[in-house]
Amino acid sequence: MFALIGSARAGEPPDLLPVAQRADAIQVYKAQRRMELLRAGRIIATYRIALGDAPVGHKRQQGDEKTPEGDYRITYRNPRSRFHLSLRVSYPNEADRRQARARGVDPGGDIMIHGATPPGYRGDWTDGCIAVTNAEMDEIWRRVPVGTPIRIIP
Repeated sequence: MFALIGSARAGEPPDLLPVAQRADAIQVYKAQRRMELLRAGRIIATYRIALGDAPVGHKRQQGDEKTPEGDYRITYRNPRSRFHLSLRVSYPNEADRRQARARGVDPGGDIMIHGATPPGYRGDWTDGCIAVTNAEMDEIWRRVPVGTPIRIIP
């Protein structure tokens, strides 16, 4: 069940904040396990993150448990995620699909920023996603609209 936040109603995700309070970019630093939300080049929020079980290197195929690296966008907001709330990252892009085709493998997909990391947990546990706590995901959900660019840096 979702907590009441802002103008959200019981059982529904929180509403987006006004445009002036939303992020216009996301940066993820995999090695530091850090995600930053930015607005006009300034950091407006920072989160400790969990990644895939094999976090070093760029995601190359389904099942490698790596988090992709590069420039993507948020393409969908899932209010009914099995991981509280989730934001879909546009992986795989055309270059990702091309390299996977050349190797005869499935590039994978369904890379998300999502909740469900227990508060205080310090480890990687996803299959390639970027995870935060549910409370942090509520904050991120309120600040990140579809179309927001995300840069994932090794």
